Amino acid sequence: MRHLDFSFMIDCIEPIVMRGVPIALEIALVSFLGGLLIGLIVALVKIYNIPILKQISIIYISLFRGTPLMVQILLAYYGLPILIGNICYVMNWNFDVNNIPTVVFLYIVYSLNAGSYMSESIRAALLSVDRGQIEAGYSIGMKTFKVLRRIVFPQAIKIAIPNLGNSFISLTKETSLAFVVSIPDILGQAKIIAGRTTRFFEAYIVAAIVYWIICIICEIMLFYTERRASRHERKN
Repeated sequence: MRHLDFSFMIDCIEPIVMRGVPIALEIALVSFLGGLLIGLIVALVKIYNIPILKQISIIYISLFRGTPLMVQILLAYYGLPILIGNICYVMNWNFDVNNIPTVVFLYIVYSLNAGSYMSESIRAALLSVDRGQIEAGYSIGMKTFKVLRRIVFPQAIKIAIPNLGNSFISLTKETSLAFVVSIPDILGQAKIIAGRTTRFFEAYIVAAIVYWIICIICEIMLFYTERRASRHERKN
């Protein structure tokens, strides 16, 4: 009867943590920032009812929420090089698509996916700001951008912190799908080690524990961030 090989699990920690974790966190962080920007733009488009762009944003949200992330990754990995190659051909640009790192396609698809979910959280946070304060800003001669920057954003971000923090945690876990396009993240490293040794169960246990620890650390940081924001709010 086969038993868990704890010494093997300990040996797995170093390559998974030292090689896989930096890649996973890099993808999560870049995608989070990209999704945050996309989500903000989409939220503003919907709030201000910008023609055409609002309809496009609705289709975009429906598409990325209504299809599996793995399918989106595969479509980006195989489809974007074809699209870029055709554009370069039509425009007569001398550019080799093969020079684009695979991780760039992951940044794009993860950012778009995250933005489709963040947009509603950001929109709800922006709409929660007291309308009277916004009108007061306009009454003293502030332009829309200044009202957003000085009045709306500082208050909205406090409200959006919990949902945005949860989005980052979800992104970190979803980086486990990066292995389908041969990116050696946490799960990718576990699969490589398991493939060499056939100790799949032990390798996946270590990967699960690493993900768990990362999420716990993120939750602790989110807790203190929320508490700090609430403290400033009470002082004001």
